[in-house]
Amino acid sequence: MGPSVLFPLLHRLSSPLRTVTPTWGRCLLRRLPPPSCTRTPCTTSFPGLNSQHIRGMCVESTLSHIKELSPPEQRLLNKLYEGLISGQRASLAESITLVETQHPRKKELAQVLLQRVLAYRKEQEKQNGGKPLAFRVGLSGPPGAGKSTFIEVVGKMLTGQGHKVSVLAVDPSSCTTGGSLMGDKTRMTELSRDMSAFIRPSPTSGTLGGVTRTTNEAIVLCEGGGYDIVLVETVGVGQSEFAVADMVDMFVLLIPPAGGDELQGIKRGIIEKADLVVVTKADGDLLVPARRIQAEYTSALKLLRKKSKSWNPKVVRVSSQTGEGVPELWGKMEAFRSATLSSGDFQDRRRAQHKVWMWSLIQENVLRHFQEHPAVRGELPQLEDRVTRGAISPGLAADLLLKAFTSSSSSSSSQ
Repeated sequence: MGPSVLFPLLHRLSSPLRTVTPTWGRCLLRRLPPPSCTRTPCTTSFPGLNSQHIRGMCVESTLSHIKELSPPEQRLLNKLYEGLISGQRASLAESITLVETQHPRKKELAQVLLQRVLAYRKEQEKQNGGKPLAFRVGLSGPPGAGKSTFIEVVGKMLTGQGHKVSVLAVDPSSCTTGGSLMGDKTRMTELSRDMSAFIRPSPTSGTLGGVTRTTNEAIVLCEGGGYDIVLVETVGVGQSEFAVADMVDMFVLLIPPAGGDELQGIKRGIIEKADLVVVTKADGDLLVPARRIQAEYTSALKLLRKKSKSWNPKVVRVSSQTGEGVPELWGKMEAFRSATLSSGDFQDRRRAQHKVWMWSLIQENVLRHFQEHPAVRGELPQLEDRVTRGAISPGLAADLLLKAFTSSSSSSSSQ
């Protein structure tokens, strides 16, 4: 879809893509109020934020098409918000369920809740000198790399040090029920019983690569709930790594020591994304292969172009069974955080991720509106049938659908 088609399309869809902000939540984010807000001071009460945070912060009212919240909806959001910021795991779980829903009205409520949590988190970061309070770590690797066991060992160590750890494990979906297939809570029995930890398996629901659009929103909710370490585990090696790398502060690639020719088996692009490579299961008979793999990856990383001026990717060995190398691993991760915070790379990375997140949501919504357009739905079954029979090429079918969409939209807008 070229710019000549995409930009008019985005203009027509601008109203449905706006952020949901009801009457009591329209005075949250912008420190310099627009002219319409200067005459009437904002006095809206906002639980959890002090008056200094509220004063002078207004968001332009652009959501006239969204009906006002009903009293039950307001009570629900207040309950979720108050429970979330007070550290209640049940409220966090219910909030994530709300952002995962596909119900149109509940999706609006989820955006309202996220707006409140973002404002609360921004105030907390301001009190922390502008530095992020939470550390987001993406974990991935091929099946059998020991990701779940590794997360449980690292998570227990971190909770023992006083951290609050949340684990967002993106699971394959069941074709029958649509729910999580693997159930990470059953694979992290010790960590799931830890009151300082929160584990949330998220079904992919058929999403390519295994990372849902709500994973990023779940991260925001976990941070609002006071979890200072957020671990995001993906399904395995594939497109999911690239999606996860665009939503975390540090991307860690886990490699088993006995997987054949590792450098051929792992995509180069994924290795380039890694800030830290961890060779797992480095104990017993696998200790020698683990040392060999560590040396191979150390040499390979030296040939890749650096993506950060403040950090050189490292390769470490750990054993989840014996615990050897785990404290040293966490030391490397803390060193990465300190180095990138000092250089500004940490903050720059998050700002760039916000832009990537915005465009991914735009693409998803544009595609959804395109598929639901009456002109497209009328032509789609016939064109799909002709493509499957080989009568026309997929490219021609796509052009015909785009032409039907733009022609119908242009005629309706001119009326």
